[in-house]
Amino acid sequence: MDLDRARGVLLGLACGDALGRPVEFASASEISAEHGRLDEMVGHGTWNQPAGTITDDTEQALCIARSLVEHQTFDPTDIAERFVAWYDSGPFDIGGMTRRALSRLKRGDAWDDAGQHVWENSPEGQNAGNGSVMRCAPLAIPYATEWDRLAEVSRQSSQITHADPRCTEGCAVLNLTVAGLLDDADAPLQDALDFIGGDAPGELVTALEPLARGNSPGTLETSGYVVHSLQTTLHDGLFVDSAEDAIVTAVNRGGDTDTIGAIAGAVAGARFGASQLPDRWLSGIDETNELETLAERLVEVA
Repeated sequence: MDLDRARGVLLGLACGDALGRPVEFASASEISAEHGRLDEMVGHGTWNQPAGTITDDTEQALCIARSLVEHQTFDPTDIAERFVAWYDSGPFDIGGMTRRALSRLKRGDAWDDAGQHVWENSPEGQNAGNGSVMRCAPLAIPYATEWDRLAEVSRQSSQITHADPRCTEGCAVLNLTVAGLLDDADAPLQDALDFIGGDAPGELVTALEPLARGNSPGTLETSGYVVHSLQTTLHDGLFVDSAEDAIVTAVNRGGDTDTIGAIAGAVAGARFGASQLPDRWLSGIDETNELETLAERLVEVA
């Protein structure tokens, strides 16, 4: 495996997360009015702290990566326990479905029951958030060549907090796409959709198939809905011509900017490699060295 691309998965995720944090939930027009174009600011090196501060996206991805390295395999019980410990630390931000699932885990639910209960008791519109796809990319590194296993662990990692099939299959599609990028595949998203086949919900497939054919949708949404998030981030991560531009484009869209940036960053990082991420971003993130080390050790797990 190309180590630069493996590092790019984790570091790209963190860069997108950190860049998006200061403007989370602002609209594209509000970002432009208050900050100017982020690409212009980044290009002149003036978009610095607090953009170097990660949020729950990277913090949960770190829980997954640390568990994989320590146990040398995917252990959902251990990952769930790490999520709970993180939750108890008083994080800066946490999504609604994740909070409710982790609260149930604290009360004794099994890892594969808590998210299921939350999903079954959440109304449509509040039951398929992007809180599991934002964190799942570390799994793509050790299981990059074991696609059956990668799809399985991606679904299970989502199920801890997000059991809706749009979320579980969304994690599988995203991670299979990242795995394809790590292997320098010509059509990574199409390969991922072909592999998942009929398991993926129709709404997810309908949103992603045009991207796989190289078509850009007329409208890209940046809400917390998992289908919107995957369509937008895969578009920017796969269509834009550099890692920096992919992340900046995603964040400039506004909305759920830290998560949109994080997912697009993981995809762009796998596509272009960590060496193509700006040093001014990496130097502003306290976790950069740990993320690099974890990526290297995840390659060894593979």
